[in-house]
Amino acid sequence: MKVYLDNNATTMIDPEAYELMLPFLSDKFGNPNSLHSYGSETHPALRTAMDQLYACINAKDSDDIIVTSCATESNNWVLKGIYIDKILKGDKKRIVTTTVEHPAIGATCTFLESIGVEVTRIDVNEEGVITGDDLRRVMSDDVALVSVMWANNETGMIFPIKELASIAHEFGALFHTDAVQAMGKISVNVRDADVDFLSFSAHKFHGPKGVGGLYIKDSMPLTSLLHGGEHMGGRRSGTLNVAGIVAMGKALENATKFIKYEESHVRRLRDKLEDALLALPEVTVVGQKEHRVPNTILASIKGVEGEAMLWDLNQAGIAASTGSACASEDLESNPIMEAIGADSELAHTALRLSLSRFNTEVEIDYAIEKIKNAVTRLRAISSSYAYAPDWHKSGL
Repeated sequence: MKVYLDNNATTMIDPEAYELMLPFLSDKFGNPNSLHSYGSETHPALRTAMDQLYACINAKDSDDIIVTSCATESNNWVLKGIYIDKILKGDKKRIVTTTVEHPAIGATCTFLESIGVEVTRIDVNEEGVITGDDLRRVMSDDVALVSVMWANNETGMIFPIKELASIAHEFGALFHTDAVQAMGKISVNVRDADVDFLSFSAHKFHGPKGVGGLYIKDSMPLTSLLHGGEHMGGRRSGTLNVAGIVAMGKALENATKFIKYEESHVRRLRDKLEDALLALPEVTVVGQKEHRVPNTILASIKGVEGEAMLWDLNQAGIAASTGSACASEDLESNPIMEAIGADSELAHTALRLSLSRFNTEVEIDYAIEKIKNAVTRLRAISSSYAYAPDWHKSGL
């Protein structure tokens, strides 16, 4: 059996979205900016897709949703655009973020620091989030932008975005959220949250890779990251990925329809898997279940190196990870575990399991069996774990 439990890295494409995109990879291949019929025949599908994106996040007609290649591009655009528009011009001087952002934010902030931008990074608490009080303590009227993820890619912990955006606005700062791990898992309502910018990637909610978006409240000015054409109203140059956009719109529409299913079926399967992990000795999971997106577990299994666990699971046909796929070649300890105060040993034992609505009960039962087998084997050969040979006979 093969079981895919790495949905925070990427997801299988929604079959309905896949079918919709196929014609635009073959006979409907025209450039939508062309004036002839090959170009114009793509327009109805593009309009439908954009309407789907607006509806799913409750954006207004006066807002912009600009299609990008992915959330990494969207995140870079916001941070570098704000640098040019607000900081370089001397209006503001600081960007505020957290210590657990995706590298698309963290590394971009490091780059901006190298050219003189002041970046304030807020440490998270033991649950892996920041509070409104944490943000308020570092705010002043010199802050240009606050950027905080909606849900963490490794722990699944949900940040209080509405409260954080309100605090940022109190001090005259703009607010951006990387919503990659929230879209399609929980309700994302840009009007209710009152965010100024929001980034997303289609491949995290069962759309194709290579397409994403940036929401911009009230179409506010933001210096473009890419120049060279008048695409997307002149805001983002580059010929449109028609097939990707069409599939992204349908994928998000379907994912949004399944939000209640995520909250019930996916959460139940996640909790079943998590409870089985916690029944093993010396296993911890980061964050309370009710404060996480419904699909995610970040566990620490004492005495079991994360990479060794992945090897065993992969041999059993199970896909998992030790953390963000964007840093999967880095065998350093898990930075999120370190950020919440785990010691170095535990930070090397992280295992991330992330489900989707396409996972089944049979798959989860199989995964539980194979994870327990792997823990038994790896602890038996671990030099750092005092193995108790009878614990696995308890029926867990």
